[in-house]
Amino acid sequence: MLELKRISKDAVPAALQKAERYRLINHPWAAESICLDALQVDPDNQEALVTLLLAITDQFAERGAEAVAEARKLLPRLRDPYRRAYYAGIICERRAKAQLDHGGPGSSTVAYHSLREAMDLYEEAEAQRPPGDDEALLRWNTCLRLLRAHAHLQPAFEDQAEPVFGE
Repeated sequence: MLELKRISKDAVPAALQKAERYRLINHPWAAESICLDALQVDPDNQEALVTLLLAITDQFAERGAEAVAEARKLLPRLRDPYRRAYYAGIICERRAKAQLDHGGPGSSTVAYHSLREAMDLYEEAEAQRPPGDDEALLRWNTCLRLLRAHAHLQPAFEDQAEPVFGE
């Protein structure tokens, strides 16, 4: 039986640089693998957790709901409440984008609600952001522009029928 080889803790920074390069050339599965190796020797490495989360979100279009759940499982491991809210927003925003790209029945509603959830999370992050960090505002604006550019995105229809007598 073949076993994974363990990297040294000293190799983690260089490995994470390589993981970022793999994300940039659109090989998120390779970045994910490297991050898993880094986390095996340094389980609390915040940079590895963020890069892993982003590499997983890069794969939402191919892997669907399973990848969304996997990315969300990483959020509690982020120590900083600002980063937890911000990256939870990233997950929702990228889920919405994957839904938009995929299409199909119900995708417009899912995309709408995911974008609105992302915007709420970005507002939460905004309230906790460090001075000079406007990333959450930039992402919020991106979500609003996506909603405006895709007028077909609407909330789920809510039944507003009058109650029947006797109810």
